[in-house]
Amino acid sequence: MLRQRQPVYRSSKWLAAVRKIETCVICGAYGVQAAHINESKGMGMKTHDVWTAALCPACHHELDNGHKLTREERRETLRKAVLDTIAQLARMGLIEVKA
Repeated sequence: MLRQRQPVYRSSKWLAAVRKIETCVICGAYGVQAAHINESKGMGMKTHDVWTAALCPACHHELDNGHKLTREERRETLRKAVLDTIAQLARMGLIEVKA
């Protein structure tokens, strides 16, 4: 049975919140970009906006195009960075659960 594809979640508010994190969740460098995870997507497409990490330009480039890590190591590093970003957003009070 084919699974119906869900629409991709887009939120400029979410991306703006990620950019409010001042330092890279990987290396601690000042100045971040909202870097989308590079999995479960087609060529030239972005994943859900909630699957973003607050990364400095150098870490973002390394995880997208670098050759220092294997593909799986880059993916695992970015997955952890996404979780660290979500935790940081919660600590900053930028996301919350509504009842």
